[in-house]
Amino acid sequence: MTQKTVKANGISINCEDRGPADGTPILFVNGYTSTLMSWPEELMEGLRARGFRVIRYDNRDVGKSEKFSGLPKAADVVAAVREGRKPDMPYTLADMAADGIGVLDALGIKRAHIMGISMGGMIVQRMAIHHPERLISVTSIMSSTGNPDLPQASDAAMKALQEQPASEDRETVIRHRMKGRRVYQSPAYPKSEEDLHELVAREYDHMYYPEGGVRQYAAIMGDGSRVAALKKVRVPFLVIHGDADPLVRPEGGADTAKSVPGAKHVVIEGMGHDLPVELCPQYVELIATHARAAEQKAAAE
Repeated sequence: MTQKTVKANGISINCEDRGPADGTPILFVNGYTSTLMSWPEELMEGLRARGFRVIRYDNRDVGKSEKFSGLPKAADVVAAVREGRKPDMPYTLADMAADGIGVLDALGIKRAHIMGISMGGMIVQRMAIHHPERLISVTSIMSSTGNPDLPQASDAAMKALQEQPASEDRETVIRHRMKGRRVYQSPAYPKSEEDLHELVAREYDHMYYPEGGVRQYAAIMGDGSRVAALKKVRVPFLVIHGDADPLVRPEGGADTAKSVPGAKHVVIEGMGHDLPVELCPQYVELIATHARAAEQKAAAE
């Protein structure tokens, strides 16, 4: 599949359009620091086989999309949100949501299904809030609402997410990230050493750029609670979450579903903060069924 750079929301975004050209578009939105290489083939090809036009892209500041500057301090961003001030940071989750809509613009797509994982789930929530007319349906996976009253990540999971490797040597970085992923992977579906190494190496070789994570984290922390805005969303909404997620707790999925009127909430036993290949057939069935129902609803209106 060929990747290409498009102009989206005024910046350069790297994307891939798998087709089929006549399928209803479904846009995949990545999580924190991850690139388009992180998506399981079984998920993408499963939805493609169901007739969806599969599109994925690198968020700004990771992969081969445009990079930014400035290193905001998370503590300062959190303090500003708490005090009701506008945080000082290079960009927001709303900007990242506009990037995804810009990808649709660049590809000539008027409306699409949108799905996002973790931070990507937060981004698609912002798409539903700010760009509902462009969405047929939304799927938010292992994500949350920004509600400060919800349980936080476990100490071990947060350390695994934020701790930096001892050096930037390729194998050192890969082994470090493998160790981190082991902390928050799905306990019922652990990856083999070979499969995990292949996944992490694929992302590293696509583009290793840890600095972007600082700004993405600031965007997450600076977004505050989306609960009030989500209560006004009327786009068909599916929430998927694992009951064993130590990074974004299951309560985050429950709060998302509770906040969006009419949202469907599915909790998967033994799923942590990743997308095990063993669960991809279930994801495909859930997402495809939700999307087709949304299409029928839109056609009837």
